[in-house]
Amino acid sequence: MKISLFGVTGIPLGKHNLKDPRLDQVHALVEAKKRTYAQVDVLGDDATLEADAILVHRDRFPDLILHDLEFVETRLGRQPAEAERVVLERIRAELESERTMYKAGLSKAELQAVAAHNFHTHKPVVVADDADLSAPEATMLRAFREGGYLCFLTVGGKENRAWPISQGTTAWAAAGTIHTDIQKGFIRAEIIGWGDLVAAGGETQAKRAGKQRLELKSYVMQDYDVANFRFNK
Repeated sequence: MKISLFGVTGIPLGKHNLKDPRLDQVHALVEAKKRTYAQVDVLGDDATLEADAILVHRDRFPDLILHDLEFVETRLGRQPAEAERVVLERIRAELESERTMYKAGLSKAELQAVAAHNFHTHKPVVVADDADLSAPEATMLRAFREGGYLCFLTVGGKENRAWPISQGTTAWAAAGTIHTDIQKGFIRAEIIGWGDLVAAGGETQAKRAGKQRLELKSYVMQDYDVANFRFNK
């Protein structure tokens, strides 16, 4: 996942570990050689268009809105086709109310009408103030979640690891984030909810308590599911 900073200082650009304390809790319960956090790429404010989400300082949020509003006004001044004009006017109304395009609830058809254009706020925008940014690790986790992402875990052996995936990812697709061979030979996913594992005191204990579920390809992964994928080699 890529997060662009807009008007935010004090957070270095580059790769950042998402130090979710839930992985720390699992690592204390399940023996493994190492712990591997999920990572995000932090980009500068010149990369808002290529990012998956934007983390903006509250004082600069109006500037972000203005970028898109100025573009919409310019485009409307060129008398676009009716379908595009209707959508642009709806976007303008949202922006003038200081709401992002992402939260406008546009349909697929409406998005298609303006698909040729790049909007800064056509993605999750996470607004932070100085108090938020004084705790950068927590703020990055918030931007990750509000940006539409979550993690699943694999545990034991070489590492306890958090794997980032977008919300709505199926078990079959999640398997592919580990290795394409696992996805190709997918048989089933063995799932333990994070809360069940912690409450039971570990993976083995959770299995003994009957907390492990068998899920098929279409299962939609939930945040911090502990997963083991069975596959044909």
